[in-house]
Amino acid sequence: MVQRYERLKEIQRLDPERDFLEIYRLTVTYEFPWDITRALELALYRTYAVPSIGRLLAETAELTERSQKRYDDTALLLDAVVEHGFDSERGRTAVRRINRMHRSYDISNDDMRYVLCTFVVTPKRWIDAYGWRRLSGHELRAFAAYYRTLGAHMGIQDVPQTYEDFERLLDAYEVEHFGWDRGARAVSDATLALMGSWYPRPSPGGAESQSCPARRLAAARLPVRTAGSAHPRADPRVPASEGPCRTAPAAAPEPSLRPAEPRDQGLPGRVRAGTARHVPHAGRARLPDAARAASRGTGRVKQRPAAGAAAPAQPVRTASARKRLSSSV
Repeated sequence: MVQRYERLKEIQRLDPERDFLEIYRLTVTYEFPWDITRALELALYRTYAVPSIGRLLAETAELTERSQKRYDDTALLLDAVVEHGFDSERGRTAVRRINRMHRSYDISNDDMRYVLCTFVVTPKRWIDAYGWRRLSGHELRAFAAYYRTLGAHMGIQDVPQTYEDFERLLDAYEVEHFGWDRGARAVSDATLALMGSWYPRPSPGGAESQSCPARRLAAARLPVRTAGSAHPRADPRVPASEGPCRTAPAAAPEPSLRPAEPRDQGLPGRVRAGTARHVPHAGRARLPDAARAASRGTGRVKQRPAAGAAAPAQPVRTASARKRLSSSV
């Protein structure tokens, strides 16, 4: 069984400049597979905010009309390089396919270099915020070396050399170029719709309130735990009958039909009607005589006279009977 930091120790034994491919492969496929996937999706999504990039993607219609296919093609091409390396046949084929796709359009070197920067910086920032650990210095140097090599294979000029260079270029480029574009908005909407299609939808045919979980919980008055409270309580923040989800409030609980016993009044440890307090031993109600006898495993029950009834008459013994009784004792 692999220990928690065993692969990190293996990474730290490698050289980030010479063994960058192995370090990158260990990090993205074993240490943070889910996080890297989400971060690279957001990296691509981030580039839409540069109008020249978002507008071009809208004109190609690849991400608006064939969103899933474009997503799969990109993932397969990039994963082939990670899995097989730049010098392998599959890796070289994947890079050639990427270059052929990009040469079909008029893309500036600055835009290509910016997209490359997002693939370096966005995963680091995501993992620092949400990962189970931060990226080490070895990993950051390996990330920079990996994408520096990928940029060279793609013919990108003036590629940053270190992670800090990638980060500075990304921040400066976004400050200068971020803006709104109608085509970029269409690409953004299509990408969000694609990501939403990966998760289950609400079951069809349900009530209107089923699509409103917050108000459904409020209507049901389910107990929720709030910050600073020691006990759960019903959430008063969401009215049950307001908003687009018009659910009827839950009916009040029916009152208990068992009247409180007179002897319950004034006894601090007893359970009164409609409460759920802890019952100390001293205040527990006494079981009937028959039940107490059965719980002790005996079948003999001592009969007690009813309240207000006269005591039973004692049998009359003769003098001879009293003499026999005293001699036997």
